[in-house]
This record gives sequence, structure tokens and C-alpha cells, in this order.
Amino acid sequence: MAEADREHWDRVFREGGHGDSGPPAWLAELDAELPRAGRALDVASGAGRLALYWAARGLETHAVDISVEGLRKARDTASRTGLTLATHVLDLDWQPLPEGPFAAISCCHYLQRDLFPKLATLLAPGGVLACEIATVRNLERNPKPSKRYLLEPNELLRLCAPLEIVFYREGWQGDRCDARVLARRPSPG
Repeated sequence: MAEADREHWDRVFREGGHGDSGPPAWLAELDAELPRAGRALDVASGAGRLALYWAARGLETHAVDISVEGLRKARDTASRTGLTLATHVLDLDWQPLPEGPFAAISCCHYLQRDLFPKLATLLAPGGVLACEIATVRNLERNPKPSKRYLLEPNELLRLCAPLEIVFYREGWQGDRCDARVLARRPSPG
């Protein structure tokens, strides 16, 4: 991403934008499928709502984002709530993700198609990938984000193809049309 993207997201987080708290309800409903030990990676973490969720579950959590301000908010929240996060300011267009393996990886509201093969390889056997990303149908009600950052129908299933699909849903949730997946890397044998 260009420096302009970093500046944009730093401004959004400084001004209080993207203040979601807690995990998405659909993910909390899949509690029995989610790990309570190991390492976790939250990609495009922003202010860290999913990173904080993984840390609260007992996972050694790494939060990755281009925004210094978003990750500062994540660390501040972790400190206030007695959680520990490792944060990494990275431009995912050219900087590598932290080394795996991870018991859990999350990536919500961020689409970089060429990352998906790497995410699958970073998962430990039995590890899960949780994603929620808007689809092109979102443009029926919302002018943003642009089509470039939106999934085609069933595209998230194809991006997760080497993994076993535990849960998948695509459709409207309020005024946003999202695709949601929980996928697992098969255990050997």
C-alpha cells in the first residue's frame, strides 16, 4: 500500500473510526470450533477487535496492520484489559507476514487475494482461518468499498480451496453483504 493508505488509516483511527468491539457474532457462535491454545494471527487488525478476541481465548496473538494508530489502539485496549498482543506495522503488499504456524488466523474487511495461499500455509494442522469480507452485492446499497476490494459470488470459497470448510455464509447482514468463512487446515493422517 502507498504511504497515502497508511496516512488515511492512521487518520481514521485517530478520529475514532472503526471502533467495533468484540468478535463478530457469527464467529462467537462457532466457539467449539475455535482454538484456546497456540498462536493466532490477525491480518489487517486495525484497532484489534479480533486480535483481542484471540488473546482473551488464551492464544499468543500477533496483530498486523499498516496503521500505527490502529495498532496503538489495540495495544492500549490489551493493556487496559490485561491481555498481551504482539503488533507488527506491515505493508502487506511487500512485507512478509510473521512466521507460522498459527492455530488461528483472522482476516476481516480486507481483501488481498494473493495472501490466501500464504495464509493456508501459515496454519498449523487443525488450525482455522476466519474471514469476513464484503461481496460485490454490497454495491447495491453502498458506494464503498469499490469493486476492486469486493468478493465475487462464492469467491471466498475458492480462495480457501485447499482448506476444509467448517462454516460458510454469504448474504446481507443489515446494510452490508458479506461472505463469511471458517476453514480448517486438515490434520495429517
